[in-house]
Amino acid sequence: MASLTLLAACHARPARKFVKNATAESLYAIAHKAMVDNDFEYAIKQYEGLAARFPFTNQARQARLDLIYVYYRKGEKETAIDAADQFLRENPTHPRVDYAWYMKGLIYFERTPLSIERFFGVDMARHPPSDALKAIAAFNTVVTQYPGSDYAVDALHRMTYLRNRLAEYNVNVARYYVKRGAYVAAARRAEDVVEQYGGAPSEKEALEIMHDCYLRLGLKDLAANVERVYQENYPALTQSGRPLHKHWWQFWRRRVKSGPDASADATPPPGPVPDPGPASG
Repeated sequence: MASLTLLAACHARPARKFVKNATAESLYAIAHKAMVDNDFEYAIKQYEGLAARFPFTNQARQARLDLIYVYYRKGEKETAIDAADQFLRENPTHPRVDYAWYMKGLIYFERTPLSIERFFGVDMARHPPSDALKAIAAFNTVVTQYPGSDYAVDALHRMTYLRNRLAEYNVNVARYYVKRGAYVAAARRAEDVVEQYGGAPSEKEALEIMHDCYLRLGLKDLAANVERVYQENYPALTQSGRPLHKHWWQFWRRRVKSGPDASADATPPPGPVPDPGPASG
């Protein structure tokens, strides 16, 4: 037993010495291999050591980018967001800055309880999606500032999904106000949906709520304007001449939605989360 212990110690010393005296290139190679092998704890130590010892090298900049992914995979979401923010502050012109924005948006996106919503059948759109706006802002940066990015298409899809959820949340709030007779507040919430989330599936019900509330408040001119907008956007639903306000509250009826991004209940394609890739430059 003593011999085996001494033998193991002899083998361990060269490895520790090698890491301690390693160059930026060799240290990055060690850390990257640990990341690929899912040894995230060891990868973090080596990446942080590389960034501290060689702060101005290309390997150190790539290490900070890799750390976003490693923290994310390790489940340290807050630390991953902090790492992304630090990378964006220190490397605003880095060629992989789109990846930092995408990962930041993805982390905020996954902090919404989508899996719980599906498993328990709970409509989480009835509760404020606290991180949805932050995710939308990050994804929007990727889409608008880096349209050629490899992550732009997925960012747009996820951003549309979250946008539809926010519209549905506001409609739920407006419906809550209607049940309590707060028609002015309900109409304003519905207006916000039409103005800020035009084209979302919930826009149709928002127009119906607005029309009903205006009629209840005696604002016939505003109700007529809403009905005209409704007929222009949903002509098939008004050809029969049925009164618009007789149907908004029948929310249990299944609404027909079309288009690839029409359903707020459609989860974006999961796909594997891409790692930052090898060091560049």
